[in-house]
Amino acid sequence: MKGGLGNLMKQAQAMQDNLRKAQEELANIEVEGKSGGGMVKVTMTCRHDIRKVDIDDSMMNSEDKEVLEDLIAAAVNDAVRKVEQTTQEKMAGLTGGLNIPGLNLQM
Repeated sequence: MKGGLGNLMKQAQAMQDNLRKAQEELANIEVEGKSGGGMVKVTMTCRHDIRKVDIDDSMMNSEDKEVLEDLIAAAVNDAVRKVEQTTQEKMAGLTGGLNIPGLNLQM
């Protein structure tokens, strides 16, 4: 019985090490959110750090500030959804698709 518990603890430690490595990898993965047909693009890491905002030059001539603000917000939201999907896919491979209570997969 004791050997089984020891093996279980080793497996849990290995899973924790693998999750930590995956989180480090995710910090370097970038996704791109787009809105307005690509007129506004936001590059974000899977740690939700925004690396770049690209606004098409044609938007700079726009007198409608609210439209540009809405497009930026939409691009950020698109990037966040892609981060969540990428993170979920990456972590599902490590946990075998198990939903482990108390396991925080957020960055």
